[in-house]
Amino acid sequence: MLIRIGNFDCTEVWEGVFYKKLSNYPQVTDWEIRTLIEFIEYEAKYGRDCVIECEDTKLLDEIQYKIAEREKYIHTQRPHLLTECTACPYRKGCLTEYVCHTTSVENAVKIFESGKLLSALKARNTSVDELMNEKRNAANDPADYFEYIMLAWGNCQAGDRLVMERKLERFPTDEDLSIHFTPGIRFYFKYDELAKHPNVVFEGVLPMKVKDEIMLSDWVYAIIIPTYLQDAVKNSIPNELKDRVIYMENDCKDIWDWSEKVYKMIESTEYKNK
Repeated sequence: MLIRIGNFDCTEVWEGVFYKKLSNYPQVTDWEIRTLIEFIEYEAKYGRDCVIECEDTKLLDEIQYKIAEREKYIHTQRPHLLTECTACPYRKGCLTEYVCHTTSVENAVKIFESGKLLSALKARNTSVDELMNEKRNAANDPADYFEYIMLAWGNCQAGDRLVMERKLERFPTDEDLSIHFTPGIRFYFKYDELAKHPNVVFEGVLPMKVKDEIMLSDWVYAIIIPTYLQDAVKNSIPNELKDRVIYMENDCKDIWDWSEKVYKMIESTEYKNK
């Protein structure tokens, strides 16, 4: 796996390259060093070596030196706000108290019926080779990625964007993400709580991911369901989860507006004290 350090639009893995955006390039934070260490260790677990590239040779030397001092950085506390990605017009970064998994209404019904979030490998009932060769695997993710439930930061819109992409079977346009935007269903978790899951993994790209399954009754904090999907899912929701469901009207101008509205609900004092 190739790691490229730079001032990219965001941090992501695409076709065997980990594009690591630094929040203040060419400066690197202790948290960013921690995530690089986690990524290298995760890749090594699956037999993949990593090579780091950076146009700034002084910065490259600094990063490699710090990575070698693992114990000094691996326990770095996450910041409240991460500014590697500043695409969000409201928060100018990723808030880290909550993580979420977003899915389509069809998948949500299956999730409610089983009471679990499942990895793609467990949920799709197909071979990992077939999953890897599907058109939807545009990033050419390796086999092990399908063994995990992926989680994004709580105020991120990427999950809804992916739901739209799979619904449309193409990359969404600005119009798709505004006047034609249809939100998915979001499952929210407290970062500090889900971090205790026995199968949690920190791999430096996502906030975290969990192998195989997450039992919702044990871990989920809240479930946000757009009101237009209420009739499609309400009969599938288990009794033990009903008090964690919030129905919300999509009266927003676009995907960013929706993400902000949802996150305000999740972080609100009123909801926490329900």
